[in-house]
Amino acid sequence: MGSAKWIAAACALLVAAAAGAQNYPNKPVRIIVPFAPGGATDIVTRILAQKLNDTWGQTIVVDNRAGAGGNIGGELAAKATPDGYTLFMPSGSVVTANQHLYSKMPFNAEKDFLAITNVASGPQVIVVHPSFAAKSVKDLIAMAKAKPGSINFGSAGFGTQTHLAAENFVATAGITAIHVPYRGEGPALIDLVAGQINFLTPNLSASIGFVKQGKLRALGVTSKQRAPQVPDVPAVAETLPGFENLGWFGLVAPAGTPKAIIDKVHADTVKALQSGDVKKRFDELGMVPVGNTPAEFARAMKEESARWAKVVRERKLQKN
Repeated sequence: MGSAKWIAAACALLVAAAAGAQNYPNKPVRIIVPFAPGGATDIVTRILAQKLNDTWGQTIVVDNRAGAGGNIGGELAAKATPDGYTLFMPSGSVVTANQHLYSKMPFNAEKDFLAITNVASGPQVIVVHPSFAAKSVKDLIAMAKAKPGSINFGSAGFGTQTHLAAENFVATAGITAIHVPYRGEGPALIDLVAGQINFLTPNLSASIGFVKQGKLRALGVTSKQRAPQVPDVPAVAETLPGFENLGWFGLVAPAGTPKAIIDKVHADTVKALQSGDVKKRFDELGMVPVGNTPAEFARAMKEESARWAKVVRERKLQKN
């Protein structure tokens, strides 16, 4: 093909892509959530989905595909047609830690996805059943040290933010505890409310309702300072100086999705995050809307991945 024809063909593709973005979306959009309903990833996605539904005038389908620490949903999203009609909302660990935690991965987070934006960030919280003997973080540490290996903790799955937050706490406190993985934050919370496990480090956004209803007792939040949503709950850092563990939830698309569509989804998502009702809802849940650029988000994920690689090596957390 001559250079003139090549340039003409390239221009035609650009025009077609721009036209497609202008008409996007003209049918329902699916957002894959790699965890069961009821967890923070699911909650954040549904808040955003409702706002995008209002903006686009199209149904936003939240598709929960739980399992393997987010890898089942991640594989489905990575293999989806890159036309903007399938998006992926992972929690941070799925696209920054899993590649170091799992010896075999069904997708490559850096190559198979395009960053759109970090949607929201917030702390986790150490929670126990109201009948549990420990009334504080100090009590929990003392119990674990008195009988090593006698205490267990649940999580949304191996390698998830809730698992890594607990591992961070256990390592910092110098205690041992048995990990009980679930297929999502929601199922783990249900079992904790039923008294089936000892403690959990869910995202505050997923557990705040149970805490306020008295179904769970919060021992400490993982932000450096107390969370204004639960001001009577100490920060873990008040017992373990310097301790901090935050989670986040971001929007990505399959690699190959046209830039014009990425830009549109980004712009409309940021607009949604800046709206008063979404800010209010996130604030009630202990979340902060982010809305950074695709480039900023991609860079942040790459930097976080490097940090997790070091942590996984040092703590020997890899799963075969």
